[in-house]
Amino acid sequence: MSENVPICKITEDLRQALKEFRFRKEKDTAALVLKVEREKQQIILDEKLEDTDIESLQESLPSHQPRFILLSYKQEHKDGRVSYPLCFIFFTPRDSHVELQMMYAGSKLALQKEADVSRAYEIRELEDLTEEWLLSKLSN
Repeated sequence: MSENVPICKITEDLRQALKEFRFRKEKDTAALVLKVEREKQQIILDEKLEDTDIESLQESLPSHQPRFILLSYKQEHKDGRVSYPLCFIFFTPRDSHVELQMMYAGSKLALQKEADVSRAYEIRELEDLTEEWLLSKLSN
């Protein structure tokens, strides 16, 4: 397979949504779910979840299609502090279409850079996206 799979374009609308999400003032857990629009070769907003939890996020994701997730997680620490780490999660199911997996993989770093997020994680199985998994990642 010698075809080059292009990096998908990040639209101005998405850039604005990422910026607004990054600087949001709400004090809850929220997520932007992003997907690749294969025909136009661009990344678009699939869903915006406000005042959500990890279980609801997991339920909102398709089990056989990749997604990018930008997550602002309300983390309550043992000492009483509350923080809101921003995480980039790349969900790429093993059984999704190979060309789609390549489009997502090729666009991941550019999107992560555009979102200006240093915490980046990858999951292959939807059931792995749990609060325990996230907390273990955040504690590293």
